[in-house]
Order: sequence, then C-alpha cells, then structure tokens
Amino acid sequence: MTDEKIAVDEARRLHQHGVVTGELENSVHAEIRTSARSVGDADAAKIDALAHRLRGKAIDNVAETDSEIERQRRYARIRQFVDYLFYLIYGLLGLRFLLTLVGARQSAGLVRLVDGITAPIFAPFKGVLPTPATDQGFAFSSSALLAILVYVLIHASIKGLLRIIGRRSTEL
Repeated sequence: MTDEKIAVDEARRLHQHGVVTGELENSVHAEIRTSARSVGDADAAKIDALAHRLRGKAIDNVAETDSEIERQRRYARIRQFVDYLFYLIYGLLGLRFLLTLVGARQSAGLVRLVDGITAPIFAPFKGVLPTPATDQGFAFSSSALLAILVYVLIHASIKGLLRIIGRRSTEL
C-alpha cells in the first residue's frame, strides 16, 4: 500500500468515524432531552448514567482510531526505509551487471568501488550461474541478474509481512 493510499484510507476512516460518532451523539442527546422532560428523578439519573457511558465509549473509540492511524504511519515509514534500502541494492547490483556487460576494466576505480560495495550482497550468488564472455572482455553476468531477482522476492516478502503486521485488525 503506498503512502498516498494510506493517507486516503486514514482520511476515510477519520471521516467515517466522525460521521458515526456525530450521529450517535446527536441521537443520544435528542433521546435524553425527550426523556428528561417526561421522567422523574430516578429515571433522570439512569439517563445521565447511560449518557456518561456512551460518551466514554465514543471517547475510547476516538482514542483507538487515533492510535491506529499513528501505527499505520509508523509502518508506512518503515516500509519507506525498506523500499529505499532495496532500491539501493537494485541500483548497485544493476550497476555491477552493466559494468560487467560492457567489459569495464577490473582495475578501474569505479569498478573496484562497485565490486567492493556489492561484494557482501553478491557473495551468495557469485558463480551460481555461468558468465558467458566474449574475447573483447564483454560478459553477461547471469548471477547478478539472479541476485536482483532474489532480492526483489525478498523485498516483496518483507513488504507483505509489514502490511500484515501493520494491518488494522477490525474495520469500522
């Protein structure tokens, strides 16, 4: 779920919550006013107790909705960080793949830098698949493409898990 969708969902929930709470409050107040005109002191005390209990429930409901929205914001921020981290991995592995594809010299500073940075995240995939090469030094690193694919799957799994954990347990 993107941040815009979360914001729209939060706004919808707040609006729906406000409408339901407002209708309930108006209904209870009207009923209390009507009943208060025609009842004695004992019934008036019962009505006051009911109104107090309903007001407490409405306040608890608003607090619960606010905490739910705050939780959704926290998980959205975590998802943004996870996205950034994986996009960085994709970019670095893609750059490694392109440098290998165009036959960049291994002694070049950029190639050494990219290889050094990507070494820990590429290590499990190194040599898994063949890397066909030409006599001119151009090579197709299928292992780098496999690494990108595996990281895409891991990324999707983590985002799905965060969506499940951060998902609202009840609907309004």
